[in-house]
Amino acid sequence: MPVLPFFRRTAALCAAAAASLCLTAPPALSQGLVRDAEIEAVMRDWSDPLIEAAGLNVNSVHVYLIGDMEFNAFVTRGQKIFLHTGLIVQAHTPNEVKGVIAHEIGHIEGAHLVRMQQAERSAMATMAAAIGVGIIAALAGAGDAGAAIIASSPQFATLDFMTYTRAQEASADQAAVRFLTATGQSGRGLVSTFERLAHQERLSFQRRWQYLRSHPLSSDRVAALQRNVERSPYADVEDSPEDIETLERIQAKIIGFMAPPAQTFERYPESDTSIPARYARAVAFYKQGLMNRAEEVVLTLIEDEPDNPYFHELHGQMLFESGHIARSIEPYRRSLELAERQPLLQIGLATALIAQGGEDDVSEAVRLLSQALVAEPDNPFGWFQQSLAYTALGDLAMAELATAERYFAVGDNMHAHLFARRAHDRLDRGTEAWIRSAELLYATEPSAREVREWNRREQRRPNFAEGFRP
Repeated sequence: MPVLPFFRRTAALCAAAAASLCLTAPPALSQGLVRDAEIEAVMRDWSDPLIEAAGLNVNSVHVYLIGDMEFNAFVTRGQKIFLHTGLIVQAHTPNEVKGVIAHEIGHIEGAHLVRMQQAERSAMATMAAAIGVGIIAALAGAGDAGAAIIASSPQFATLDFMTYTRAQEASADQAAVRFLTATGQSGRGLVSTFERLAHQERLSFQRRWQYLRSHPLSSDRVAALQRNVERSPYADVEDSPEDIETLERIQAKIIGFMAPPAQTFERYPESDTSIPARYARAVAFYKQGLMNRAEEVVLTLIEDEPDNPYFHELHGQMLFESGHIARSIEPYRRSLELAERQPLLQIGLATALIAQGGEDDVSEAVRLLSQALVAEPDNPFGWFQQSLAYTALGDLAMAELATAERYFAVGDNMHAHLFARRAHDRLDRGTEAWIRSAELLYATEPSAREVREWNRREQRRPNFAEGFRP
């Protein structure tokens, strides 16, 4: 379950993907995307019915995980929902997680991001009007009063903006209850979440959790939400034992990867032999470099649930990262057999096959990566592995095309254009790959100014390789 930095593409956050084949970065790293096949599958299972209830296309709404243990969730343009791992870990019930997801879907359904821009313009107009009144007062001879009004103009703007966003929050709350009711679920999880957050609202702005900075909370809002929830015929519906067990497992997995091992062992002592506890300890042992103990624990999990693809995946990850490349292939392959065509698992197996190095292995890796990258075309790690595979097979044109795709996925259009040009010149005219290289050339065409700046930067380097050729 790796943590990856954010990338920007056309000024929007995109999904920077990688297979679950390396340990997370240190816990201090925040604001990085987390890719994990198991946790993503759970979030999709929980969010898709709510997305459908909102009348949205499940294929158009994307759910991403951020490796940050602070409680937070938000949406961005392009119908993207971002959930902090801290939200999952701090949830008491699955219904709490579902409630927050439903609330964020409410923001998408209500087109609140578009309206937020209108609110910002309105707030700026309010501030400008306040400044104008202050200037008039000053010119009329009331200099002190005019100065006070001008100094307070940002406050007027803030009040105007916050009034608007509180209305949005109330709208998203009510929408969340609609979605939960439509899917036969209770909204009490959202109420209990807000009740736990209520004391944070009284802290200074700097000390509040990020969620409360972007989601203003009030007692009136919580009371209105609770009244609406209690009117639902499904208010008393409880989480299924399966969902509760699932939440406990993914919480344990997140803690194992993201918390220091000492904290993991304190929360999940050896006396706790439950599956979630062993899951967390297996990861913690591995993070400590105790591969034998880690493997021993993960094998007990596989013995208990031989058809769980994610236990096999974790076993493969541990072996691969410990340098046991040949041994890692079997558990990776088994994980993919149990979860067919899962792109992150395909990339995991392909990475091990490329490291193995045989021609048949690398050829199989190319096939796996080609399938995975259809599902995840913005996965830079997958494109990187594809470039390695083609290089190993001696197909430099396709390696350069894969490299162009990798740069395009992370928003580096200059490098994408450079490698697309190299691939385009080498590929056979009229082939699918040649057409794709032409598409990349068109999509990443730099301006004359960008070319000049690129060449200027390259010429400053001691050993620059070449100037930019559009």
